[in-house]
Amino acid sequence: MFHQVDANAATLRTRAGFDGIDVQSVGSLPSQRVIHDSPENLQASLPDAPPLRPIILLLGPTGSGKTALSIELANTLPHGGECVLADSMQVYRGMSIGTAQPTQSELDSAPHHLCGFVDPRSAEFTVRSWLDAAETAIRDIRSRGRHPIVVGGTNLYIRALLEGVFEGPGRNDALRAELEQVDAAELHDRLAVIDPESAQRIHPNDHRRLVRAIEVHEATGIPLSTQQQEWSDTVRGRPDTRVLILDWPVEALNRRINARVKTMIDSGLREEVQQLQAEGGLGLQAQEAVGYREILYHLEGRYSLAEATEQIKIRTRRYGKQQRTWLRRFLAVPGAIRLEPEGTTVEDLAQKAILKLADQA
Repeated sequence: MFHQVDANAATLRTRAGFDGIDVQSVGSLPSQRVIHDSPENLQASLPDAPPLRPIILLLGPTGSGKTALSIELANTLPHGGECVLADSMQVYRGMSIGTAQPTQSELDSAPHHLCGFVDPRSAEFTVRSWLDAAETAIRDIRSRGRHPIVVGGTNLYIRALLEGVFEGPGRNDALRAELEQVDAAELHDRLAVIDPESAQRIHPNDHRRLVRAIEVHEATGIPLSTQQQEWSDTVRGRPDTRVLILDWPVEALNRRINARVKTMIDSGLREEVQQLQAEGGLGLQAQEAVGYREILYHLEGRYSLAEATEQIKIRTRRYGKQQRTWLRRFLAVPGAIRLEPEGTTVEDLAQKAILKLADQA
């Protein structure tokens, strides 16, 4: 349990500290293959522009309490904040229960961006798509003199925000036209020979990503998975960003995950998937969301509801383990702040985070 802080002293300290870490200007943001445009620099040069508040990047595994803490921070930070979701499945419209999108009550408690705005039937929503939307939201939030609170989430989204997007070589239209005529199963077999790691990660029916992986290998002679690994080995920071990371003991987090899956089922996940199917189904990307594939199998008669529920728990815990692995890399970002939520209230946790952020001013 965290010690209770004196409210008046904390308020004076955090306001003084945070007033000192406004980002008046930032240099070119780091990236490997694509350099961010820097609209922040343009805005900062305008004489009447409000101070550019630092981006608060709130990270944690699934079920760690990011939503509650982000809302508390939005309402507690000096100057206020607005939440920007960095989750590859929370972007989809109509998938609110299974992706744990903020509830209507939570949406009413603080402004949110990039939540439920993409058609789940769409074939493609890329990291670049998210990054462009996120940078626009961040710019708008800063224009109101508030802190963007980016809540994640998805590893590639966070890396893109900090470093830019790995995009590899340009497209080869002639090769693409040729590969478009090839069955996805055959493409998957071909990819398994030249890039087995990518073949294991890409769904056998995901024709677009199979084509891209083969295209990259044809252009460079190097597997896409190898190039992406080179991009992801070391996480670098972004000068206008402060990083908070929620760290739970494994057993405690797994208990939270199991309880949350039960709540999702009780709240109508099965009915949500039925409704999505009635409205035209899910695209290949949306189908991969944890929980939706399992409920689809249940509706097809391949699982009982109890079996589907158990599979969702297993897959969610496995996903949480993967997230904890890459979150350890983010702890190496200069100035990253590790928070331990177990045994404390969200109010106290937010106060602790703000004090630590103020100490970095």
